[in-house]
Amino acid sequence: MAAANAFKLQIEGMDCGSCAAKIETAMRRLPGVADVEVSVSAGFMSITVDEDRTSRETIKAKVDSLGFKTLDPSLAGPADEHNHGAHDGVWWTSAKGRLVLASGALLAVAWGVALLEPQWAQWPYVVAALVALVPVVRRAVAGALNGTPFSIETLMSVAAVGAIAIGEAPEAAVVVFLFALGELLEGVAANRARAGVKALVGLIPRTARRLRADGIDEVAASELAVGDVVLVRPGDRVPSDGTVAEGTSEVNEAPITGESRPVLKEAGASVYAGSINADGELHVTITKAAADNTIARIVHMVEEAQGSKAPTARFIERFSRWYTPAAMAFALLVILVPPLLAGADWQTWIYRGLAVLLIACPCALVISTPAAIASGLSSGARRGLLIKGGAALETLGRVKTVAFDKTGTLTEGRPKVVDVVPFDASVEAVLAKAAAVERSSSHPLGAAIIEEAERLSLEIPRTFGGGTATPGKAVKARLSSGFVSVGSPRHASEEGLLTDAAAERVAALESEGKTVVVVSEGKRLLGLVALKDRPREDAKAGLERLRSLGLRTVMLTGDNARAAAVIAAELGIEQRAELLPAAKLDAIGAYRNEGPIAMIGDGVNDAPALAAASVGVAMGGGTDVALETADAALLKDSVGGVAELVVLSRATLSNIWTNVALALGLKGAFLVATLVGATPLWMAILADTGATVLVTANAIRLLRFDPSR
Repeated sequence: MAAANAFKLQIEGMDCGSCAAKIETAMRRLPGVADVEVSVSAGFMSITVDEDRTSRETIKAKVDSLGFKTLDPSLAGPADEHNHGAHDGVWWTSAKGRLVLASGALLAVAWGVALLEPQWAQWPYVVAALVALVPVVRRAVAGALNGTPFSIETLMSVAAVGAIAIGEAPEAAVVVFLFALGELLEGVAANRARAGVKALVGLIPRTARRLRADGIDEVAASELAVGDVVLVRPGDRVPSDGTVAEGTSEVNEAPITGESRPVLKEAGASVYAGSINADGELHVTITKAAADNTIARIVHMVEEAQGSKAPTARFIERFSRWYTPAAMAFALLVILVPPLLAGADWQTWIYRGLAVLLIACPCALVISTPAAIASGLSSGARRGLLIKGGAALETLGRVKTVAFDKTGTLTEGRPKVVDVVPFDASVEAVLAKAAAVERSSSHPLGAAIIEEAERLSLEIPRTFGGGTATPGKAVKARLSSGFVSVGSPRHASEEGLLTDAAAERVAALESEGKTVVVVSEGKRLLGLVALKDRPREDAKAGLERLRSLGLRTVMLTGDNARAAAVIAAELGIEQRAELLPAAKLDAIGAYRNEGPIAMIGDGVNDAPALAAASVGVAMGGGTDVALETADAALLKDSVGGVAELVVLSRATLSNIWTNVALALGLKGAFLVATLVGATPLWMAILADTGATVLVTANAIRLLRFDPSR
């Protein structure tokens, strides 16, 4: 048997959670299907299937038979997936648009005939209702044959045919027309929500000016390869991610990171696809192909996030599976109980039972959560707040504590060597040997030591073999003179390397807010290197905003207690210092016992802590690791973005509960009105189609929500 293959299908015509559930159920009944995920928000289906047992053509035919339209598998990348959306067309060219026009025209003709020939009034409405009902019945039958007998089409078909049977053909025709109109409006609203992420693809220019030895070629941006050099003139958009090779200019990155101020770019600086060059001419070396640039990955990530169901959405989906058959049983009781037990009029209670069927349609309830989640994710992505799914988005709004790493998160992450204290070697030897050992490390302190050694033009010794690291303690490497270790004072003390004089000097440097590393060779103390990092400019304001939201803030760091205390006092934040990786995980676990906790790190050295928290947020400025690590990432690389994530999440949660209240509230009001005889059949359909449009429109408001205010 061949291995299962995973692929995607773009699906047109999905407007609500019921549509997705119908497709998902049908797919799971096919042989060889291992996994399937249908996203209404993004308009696609991801499926894993053994194609020896069920071919792609069979899958596409099955989806089409349910009343939807499939497009070619989206295997060319996120940008191409969204380009399919350009073919959606105007509403009257769609199947649902044509159904609205046809049923509306038939209804108008029936009304005209009834005016001219009152004795024939019933029959034109019967014809109008039945003709418009044919595609609805066809979809109901297809759904029932594929595992979804209690679909909205089933409820609609039973109600309309029942209305005709009791002589209410005019109302049946109006109900079918309103149903078609409601579905059309749902589709328009759903497309509006999808447009939020599709707009990101439009930021990438179609063409680029590629520099050649003999001149400039204008090529499609999608043809650019890694290593190509392109010319970006003032006013142009950057065609793909790259590094400035030549030139100086300010670049507007707001469309990607949400950063409102232009950022100065010089040789060596990174630039994002879609950002706008302001004033100078830049030569940019392409580092990412079109399918892998920042915007393409953002679009892909948001689509994947929208496809994953949030906990609230999963609960409502499970609830709706029982809700619809229960509602049909209740409608049957409404029809039978009053006539049988109280001798009430059969015609009256059949009419009211049919109205209950229409009210029972679950679309508004099922779409209430995913519509809000999709809009929240899209809104965040357009502001540089990337959230990897509805579960993370929901959790962010419920956190009680926000924990931060120190270096590179609350501080600039660019420490500088400020003191070198020699003991058994020269200043130059201490620094050069420390730099040699740190060449195998990616830690910001190590980078600062190497940078200082290179600035002083020191000859950095060669190492023999790679260095070995003991997390939170030391890095060790073999030099020609022996094994040299660069580690924390605590580790050096445990190894018996610190004299009383050295310990006093360490304490004095740390009391000034400096981080000290001890350089030793074998059992010989060579010297101390002291470094200092500055708090980010936005850190204090960002932390104050979090506290204004009622959140507890704490700094968890492996740095020494004295240096951590200086930073913490400056920023006004609780701190726990000298934490080894295991101790940091224990601390997160303790806070988590008190309520959900968010951990904020740089996405490189903090992966275990990010994973241990209720929700992990990487501040990586759009690097690969920041996009792929943790549950959320801040492209604008700002502490203030953490509060924006929380505010966006709370707004989304509020939107969800408003949607649920709208859906259930309207159904409840219409149900009471129906049971007392105050709601005509045609108005009952508004309890669902009207609620669905209201719920989706309410969710779309999130696309304009600005969490920075």
